[in-house]
Amino acid sequence: MITNIPFGEKYAGLSIFEPSEGTLVVVPSLSLPQDELRRITAARSYEERLLFLLLTLREPGVKVVYLSSAPIDPDIIDYYFAFLPDPDDAAKRLTLITLDDPWSQPLTRSVLERPDVIEQLRSEINGDAWIVPFVLSELEEELASLLNVPLYGPATSFAYYGSKSGGRELGHEAGVPMARGFGDLRTSSEIEEAIEALPGERVIVKLNDAYSGLGNAIVTKTDRSLTSFAMAGESWDTFSVKIRDRGAVVEEYIEHRPLYYPSALACITPGGHAQVLATHDQVLGGANGHVYQGCTFPAAPEYRAEVGASAERIAGVLAERGVVGVFGMDFFALKADAGYAALLCEINLRIGGTTHPFGAAVLTTGAAYDPATGLLMAGDQPKYYTATDNCASSCLRGRTPGEVVRTADRLGIGFDAERRTGNVFHLLGAVPEHGKLGFTSIGDSREEADELHALTRRLLCGS
Repeated sequence: MITNIPFGEKYAGLSIFEPSEGTLVVVPSLSLPQDELRRITAARSYEERLLFLLLTLREPGVKVVYLSSAPIDPDIIDYYFAFLPDPDDAAKRLTLITLDDPWSQPLTRSVLERPDVIEQLRSEINGDAWIVPFVLSELEEELASLLNVPLYGPATSFAYYGSKSGGRELGHEAGVPMARGFGDLRTSSEIEEAIEALPGERVIVKLNDAYSGLGNAIVTKTDRSLTSFAMAGESWDTFSVKIRDRGAVVEEYIEHRPLYYPSALACITPGGHAQVLATHDQVLGGANGHVYQGCTFPAAPEYRAEVGASAERIAGVLAERGVVGVFGMDFFALKADAGYAALLCEINLRIGGTTHPFGAAVLTTGAAYDPATGLLMAGDQPKYYTATDNCASSCLRGRTPGEVVRTADRLGIGFDAERRTGNVFHLLGAVPEHGKLGFTSIGDSREEADELHALTRRLLCGS
């Protein structure tokens, strides 16, 4: 199903980070390959990544309707309200709708099976509204059609550009440098031909629609038994089935060290205006070192401008196609003879791992992105941040979100509203069962943000 319900001229410049009025219907459904999603610890709690949007209730004309598959701890809601000038008034403009079924995945499919929830959503939408999905699939398009509200996200008709193969095609069109490789591969013979055609001892094979690096495999040409899969328990037999179903790309494996992993966050308004919102350096981990763990803002100055310029060209092409919403682009950066080179890795045509740290930073500090410098500026003061999704410790397991927040405040690692520095926590719902949380550490310098982040890890996670 493809829906194209218009926003109207009034919202041509809409940004989900700074709406002045209207209703945000937040649908944080993880409408992604479920086999990979099951490998992520506390995956259901990732529905809470978009809770930073509660900070938009600072504007009295904004209302938020937030869906979840399980109830959100009231202490978490109170935590976000504490950032607002009038929490009581904000509470009147927030509606939480839960399916009360933590095993319902993806969330949107379960919503569509609940007429009572659909009717409740309809009753909450009075006036201008739009759906903010974590990822946009046909499920979210069906929901938008039933509610007759527009979607702030890329339509499924553009999904190909968010695949690994589509990203390579778009990168070529935008004139952005990339690693050598081949796309739109599905058969074993196509994969083998591509592997042998590329230089070097190793290549990387990526599933078209995987995320967080979980669909990657590093192949040693001379000994396939040395193939390293990002997903635990993967084998060539299981991986080949996924290649046939989803398609894949084969690219040269960049052996150059040191190798850096910057990314860019961009948005396209309903009126077609494209802009880069931020650049980051990603923190990666996992078996192959390809799984997203967190990020730092901004990207290093050596390649920040090149990453921003490439992202701007890609966003421009997508805007011409009619894409709307927030999305990310991942790059490799390495030192070349004439400075640093940035190569496009992939386009994530959806809200991603750097979206909530950016949203938390701008909505708590009031900072704005300066494209000339690539910095977030709160007046004359630049803001920096370091973020993680993966602070985990057995000592956190069994504690409540409220206890963690109170402990942070007592230890002096909460948020200082006057200086507009400190930590903004997320994934708090994963604390009791999994002993896991995330946080964005904001400082007035790179050093301050990094030092606060390291201190918070030591004090809360013992790492």
